[in-house]
Amino acid sequence: MPNRKQAQKQLNIKLDEKIGEGTYANFFMITNSPSEIIMDCGRILPGLPDARIYSRVIMTPAHAKQLLQLLEKNIDGFEKQHGEIKVQGQTDNKSVGFKTT
Repeated sequence: MPNRKQAQKQLNIKLDEKIGEGTYANFFMITNSPSEIIMDCGRILPGLPDARIYSRVIMTPAHAKQLLQLLEKNIDGFEKQHGEIKVQGQTDNKSVGFKTT
């Protein structure tokens, strides 16, 4: 049985039905400033020349690091259960996104 302190820390999460449906993304761009990290999520579709951004998440660097840690933990658990995730066509020094000159 949880003690009083644990009960006070309970977080109720509400999920709107439309948000709960989710949005598929296969394209991500991440940019940053000293105070925030911006992650744009979108889709690239075969036969279309442009990617479209469907969602933008703006977070502090500390929250971005927490997101990274949660993703690493979840991917590790997924791979332990289902095997290593193979990323097709990925090469080590391939640049993605915008370039500055």
